[in-house]
Amino acid sequence: MTHTAPTTLLLWDIDLTLVDYSGTGRAWYGRALSRVLGIELAHLPVFPGRTERSIAVEMLEAHGVEWTEDHVERIFAELVAVATAARPDLPTLGRALPGAAEILAAVATRPAVVQSLVTGNLPEVADCKLAPFGLDRHLDLEIGGYGSLSIDRHELVAAATQAAERKYRTRFPPESVVVVGDTPHDIAAARHLGAVGVGVATGRHSMAELAASGARVVLPDLSDTAAALDAILGCAGSSDKVKQDQLPSGA
Repeated sequence: MTHTAPTTLLLWDIDLTLVDYSGTGRAWYGRALSRVLGIELAHLPVFPGRTERSIAVEMLEAHGVEWTEDHVERIFAELVAVATAARPDLPTLGRALPGAAEILAAVATRPAVVQSLVTGNLPEVADCKLAPFGLDRHLDLEIGGYGSLSIDRHELVAAATQAAERKYRTRFPPESVVVVGDTPHDIAAARHLGAVGVGVATGRHSMAELAASGARVVLPDLSDTAAALDAILGCAGSSDKVKQDQLPSGA
C-alpha cells in the first residue's frame, strides 16, 4: 500500500485552547517552589502564552534566587511530580473546552494532516492535562514543541516542525504549518517563522485582539466543528491576511 506524505502540520496550544485548568498553575508552582527552595510563593508570573522555562526563570528571580539550570530543572521535576500526583483529580480540576474533542477527532480523519502540540507545558504535564478527556489520542505527542525547551515560544514551533519533518520524512514549509492558540504569544510565535497563526478567543483575549496580533483566522471557540475545521485547515498555504469573514461584526 502506498502512503501519501502529509502536507499540513497542525500544532495546538493546550491551556484555554483545548482545556481549562484555571487556578492549578498557582497551586502547582507554589508547591514546587516550597519543595525545591523552601520559599513561599509571593509572586505569580503571568501564565497565558508563556513557556514553562520562561515562567520558572521569572519566578525564581522574583523571589530573589539567582536562577541556574539546576534550579530550573528541579522546579520542572517537582511540577511533573505534582501534576502526576494530581492525575486522579484532574477530571474535576479542569474541563475540556467545547468542541475540543470533536475537532481533534475530525482532523484525525484527514490523512494529509499531522497534529501535535506547541505548548508552554512540560511534556509530562501536557499528557496529564489532556489524557483525562481523551484529547491525547489523536495527537502525535512525540513531535510536540514543549515549554522546557526555551523561553521563546517561536523556538517551540521550530522544534515541533523539525521533529515532524524527521519523523514523517517530508518537509513542512512555513505556510503549511498552522499554530492554534488563544493568545497573541501563540500568533507571534507562528508569524516569527512564517507559519500560520489561528486565534481562538476562549482565553483572556478577544477576537479583535487576536486579529490585531496578526492571526490569519480568528474563531470565537471550537464548538462548531465543521466551521472550525474548514477555517483552520483552509488557511494553510493561503495569503498572509486575516480572514475577516471569521470575525463577527463589531469584533
